[in-house]
Amino acid sequence: MPLVDMRDMLHHAYQNNYAIGGFGLVSLDFLDAIIVAAEFCRSPVILNLSEPLFGQHDFRLILPAVERAAQMAKVPVAIHFDHAKQHESIVQAINLGCNSVMLDVSSEAFTVNTAQTGRAAQTAHACGVAIEGMLGFVGGTEGENALNHLGDVIYTSAEEAKVYVDRTKVDFLAVSIGTAHGRQNSRTKLDFKRLKRINDELGIPLVLHGGSGLIEDQYHKLILNGVAKINCYTELSDIAATTIRSNVQTRTKKGYIETMHDVRNNLLEQINLCMHRWGSAGRAAEVLIQCRAWQPVEQIIAYNVEKRYLQQIDALIEQGREKLCAIPGVRQVFNGWALSASGQYHLCLRIQFATTDASKTFQAHSEYIAFINQLSRISEPDKINITFAATSAGFNQRTEMIKISQVPQYLA
Repeated sequence: MPLVDMRDMLHHAYQNNYAIGGFGLVSLDFLDAIIVAAEFCRSPVILNLSEPLFGQHDFRLILPAVERAAQMAKVPVAIHFDHAKQHESIVQAINLGCNSVMLDVSSEAFTVNTAQTGRAAQTAHACGVAIEGMLGFVGGTEGENALNHLGDVIYTSAEEAKVYVDRTKVDFLAVSIGTAHGRQNSRTKLDFKRLKRINDELGIPLVLHGGSGLIEDQYHKLILNGVAKINCYTELSDIAATTIRSNVQTRTKKGYIETMHDVRNNLLEQINLCMHRWGSAGRAAEVLIQCRAWQPVEQIIAYNVEKRYLQQIDALIEQGREKLCAIPGVRQVFNGWALSASGQYHLCLRIQFATTDASKTFQAHSEYIAFINQLSRISEPDKINITFAATSAGFNQRTEMIKISQVPQYLA
């Protein structure tokens, strides 16, 4: 089953009164446990990468593995980048393969939160990517992720939530109704009346942060009042840490592999429990039918280049690659040369985009236009412009022959 659009996934959960787990991961043990549990339960799942949890590591190193695991999964999967602290992180996450993002400026004033989240939403939507907003402040108590959210809880206002969603155009809203990031020291008191008012006002999927440690009845009421995504990390972190401590104390061989023994299996057991508790188990087939597949696209542009310009073209591409790769929605930029029988060089640019929407936005971006203008002055656009759309079965090729006279005016 392919990666799927998280908007479709969460709307299905919202409309059918169940919630999908956004399981936090920090290593391949977590990633493997989440995917195996989802396949065992036949459940849709969201792979959550939270920026604050990667303070000691570069999340760019794990994202290729996350994307590959999602593509190989036998159940619908979405990849969400959580708690981004700045706009640049949003762009980077999209370009690395996340198909949903969240800018967390919930500790800022309402006007600042609205303006910054609105800007992030414009960027995400231009790339075809979903975005989660957060209004109110879910503070922290204990635990790794809690330390990144210190402060008193600020409850979400139903009235402000309506204005916030209308202005920002976010697809989902994370709400603060009494939960906290980290471990819950006692039974958490949740404001269900507030949640119901928010749900009645908005009519969009709601997200619960600080979802670890609640009881089954609380989860049931949350889901009936619009919560379609529940984040879970602290419980998983504690299970992994407890398993490691036990292995250190009881195993005579204390190498890395022995120390990590059963971490994956114990994580899998807890994730399995959550999927059944939240009602997503057994939903994979019907979710897949309702969801659009998440398909990157590639565009190939060919140019004829005279031999005397080769060095100049190489220098231009070297300078332009970094700027093009920084454009929202651009996954990768490749270039290569082919020598024809006539001795003329053909330069091919292959640009991979997150989505078709991203490729359309790219065409009008100032950095791309400037690059193409420079390139066209020292080369001749060839007559072929090919776009490939990737599918789970391989490549679905769509080819359009473009005459030079049909090339956009800025190439003339």
